Amino acid sequence: MCKPIIKWVGGKRQLIKDLKRLMPKKYNRYFEPFIGGGALFFELKPKNAYISDYNKELTNLYTTVRDHSDELIADLCKHKNESEYYYKTRALDRDKKVFAKLSDVERASRFIYLNKTGFNGLYRVNSKGECNVPFGKYKNPKYCDSENIQACSELLKNTEIHNGDFEDIKEHVKEGDFVYFDPPYVPLNATSSFTGYTDQGFDEDMQLRLRELCDHINDIGAYFMLSNSSAKYVYELYQGYTIHEVKATRSINSDATKRGKITEVVVTNY
Repeated sequence: MCKPIIKWVGGKRQLIKDLKRLMPKKYNRYFEPFIGGGALFFELKPKNAYISDYNKELTNLYTTVRDHSDELIADLCKHKNESEYYYKTRALDRDKKVFAKLSDVERASRFIYLNKTGFNGLYRVNSKGECNVPFGKYKNPKYCDSENIQACSELLKNTEIHNGDFEDIKEHVKEGDFVYFDPPYVPLNATSSFTGYTDQGFDEDMQLRLRELCDHINDIGAYFMLSNSSAKYVYELYQGYTIHEVKATRSINSDATKRGKITEVVVTNY
């Protein structure tokens, strides 16, 4: 049994039952181009999958888990849950020459460590692509979970992993395949945008490109399921497809009174 390796803002663990209920009953290959924490992927454990993301550190993590799990576990166990050590490790990406010298295993190990010990399980970068999440002050964060990493490694051995734009899947998706999209959400208002998981953000042009990709998937006879906010723009953008409403608990709002159950949408072409 394996579970997501990292925590991820907007993760879908709490919506797993809804997503599984809304999936097609049968499909060929599984695709997830905004893999993030991979909650649905690790729940389904597909035997033939293609996952990708624009975030290089994220795709390096999954590739390293797949190909170098023993070395990764050994490196993870060297870390310390201490503030000074955390900020020293976080600062490695401030010097590009130093960061470039890190091995894939060291980068993946750093990624998991920062994710598990950083505040609220965030992974956020500034305009320079530098992680800027403060130390989380947790008593006993589990960043060296060797059993889970080994289990995830076995699952990922049947998975193609790519780094790049979400549209790169276009040439790989065939009739009967299934694609799950979990992009950065359209903000409900001007101040609620959260696009800091890459240094590129995710603007309206990208949302339009994503809609066009969904149209292509539909035209070739494949299936897609897409999660997004309940912003009016999303309903307009996916007019003509089936739009389901689900309830999710979100807690990243700085105003505690605005946290709690909110409506999200799941769009399908079946």
